[in-house]
Amino acid sequence: MRREGQGLTDDLAVDEAYDHFGTTWDFYFEVFARNSINNAGMSLDGVVHFGEGFDNAFWDGAQMVFGDGSGLRFTRLTRSLSVCAHELSHGVVQFDGPLIYQGESGALNEHIADALGAMVDQWSKKQSAEEADWLIGSEILAPGVTGKALRSMKAPGTAFDDDVLGRDQQPAHMDDFVRTARDHGGVHINSGIPNKAFYEISIALGGFSWERAGRILYTTLGNPQLRPTSTFRQFARLNHRVAGQLYGPAGRESAAVEAGWKAVGIQV
Repeated sequence: MRREGQGLTDDLAVDEAYDHFGTTWDFYFEVFARNSINNAGMSLDGVVHFGEGFDNAFWDGAQMVFGDGSGLRFTRLTRSLSVCAHELSHGVVQFDGPLIYQGESGALNEHIADALGAMVDQWSKKQSAEEADWLIGSEILAPGVTGKALRSMKAPGTAFDDDVLGRDQQPAHMDDFVRTARDHGGVHINSGIPNKAFYEISIALGGFSWERAGRILYTTLGNPQLRPTSTFRQFARLNHRVAGQLYGPAGRESAAVEAGWKAVGIQV
C-alpha cells in the first residue's frame, strides 16, 4: 500500500503505521546510532487490517502486524505510537538479547519493549520524564472502557478497571509478584515491577528519559553478560554495573539505578 518515500494513501491505518515506523526508526538512529531494528538496515514491514475485529498488534519476528480492534476492548491499534514502538522494540530485544519469553526473563522482555516504546513516544513529543504520562497505549481503548491505557509505568495496576477488560493486575513491587501459568508465566503482568523501577530511575535523573536512564537500559540489553534466562535481580545488578561503567561507580546515575530497583524490592 505504501513504500518508503511515497505519499499519503486513502487508508488511515496504513498512514499511521508508516508514520510510527518512521518515528521509531529515527529515534533509534538519532538517539542510539542504531541502524534499524537489527542494527544492520533491516526494512520495517507491516501488515494492517489483520483478521477481523482483532484486538492486538504484534511483532512476529520479521514484521509488524496490526489489528483494527473489536470496538469493544480496543480501537485501531495503529493509532498508538507507544504500542507500535513497543512491538518494534521486541525486535530489538530479539536481536540484542534475546530474553526467553517466559517468567521473569519474559517479563523483562516486555519491560524493555515498554520502556523503549515510552521513550519513543516521549522523544516524539520532546517531553521530559516529569512531563510524560508514562502510559502505553492510551489511544486505543474503545469508547466506554473504564481506563486510561493498556499499562502505566508510573503506577502499575492503575491503567484500567473495566467490566470488559477486567482489572489491571500489574504489581509495582516484588511483594506482589504474581505467580501464574497463564500469559507465559505472567510476562505482561510482572513487567510492572521493572517498569516502575525504570520510571523511578528516570525521575531521579531528571531531564529526558532516553538520555541517561535510557542509555543505561539500552546498554544493559546489549551487554554480553545478559543471559536469556535473566531474573529481575540479575538484570538489576547488571543494570547497576552498566551505570557505573558508563558514568562512574560513585556517580549519580549508579545511585539512581540502585534506588530505583530498591523502590520495587530488589537489591543490587
